[in-house]
Amino acid sequence: MKRLTRDQMAARVAQDIPDGAVVNLGIGMPTMVGAHLPAGREIVLHTENGLLGMGPPPAAGEEDPDLINAGKQPVTTLDGASFFHHADSFAMMRGGHLDYCVLGGFQVAQNGDLANWHTGEPDAIPAVGGAMDLAIGAKKVFVMMEHLTKAGVSKLVEKCTYPLTGLACVSRVYTDLAVVDIGPSGFVVREMVEGLSLEELTRLSGVPLTYQAL
Repeated sequence: MKRLTRDQMAARVAQDIPDGAVVNLGIGMPTMVGAHLPAGREIVLHTENGLLGMGPPPAAGEEDPDLINAGKQPVTTLDGASFFHHADSFAMMRGGHLDYCVLGGFQVAQNGDLANWHTGEPDAIPAVGGAMDLAIGAKKVFVMMEHLTKAGVSKLVEKCTYPLTGLACVSRVYTDLAVVDIGPSGFVVREMVEGLSLEELTRLSGVPLTYQAL
């Protein structure tokens, strides 16, 4: 079994974003998806700090400190890009105008609940940002995360134990081991890395899984 790298995970997420989609990429790993969007597709990237039509990262030495994404990383703009107040940006998110968002995750429950802003630990720093607005506002929510914590605990769970970001909001989960949909009866595995069986993935995940190939 060979786990996917973060770049490979980002490329896999990018494959599922269709031509013409308006997409928000969350802070952290999801920002990597922008570098892997398939050539020939017109995909409009939105960032909650007030930019529609975000382009790839600038070349070294060409960064503009006033042109950043929500994670404070330097970005570029594409032809036709527009800037606006962050209140208008959140109105886009809450008003259902985004086709997709890609978020990181601490836990995803089998009913699609998402926890991604706080682990509940006393020394943890909560960082909700716009995740709650994105989770309930985007038409489809993709979650990109490692399958297991550093302690080897599954992030796919029967019920979230961390503070919730959104209820029944996740459409699909991309991990370093598998692509998993949220179905009416729970987790449905669509793809697994080479050399990994459903039985082993189920053991690692600690939750019931069914398999249905894409």
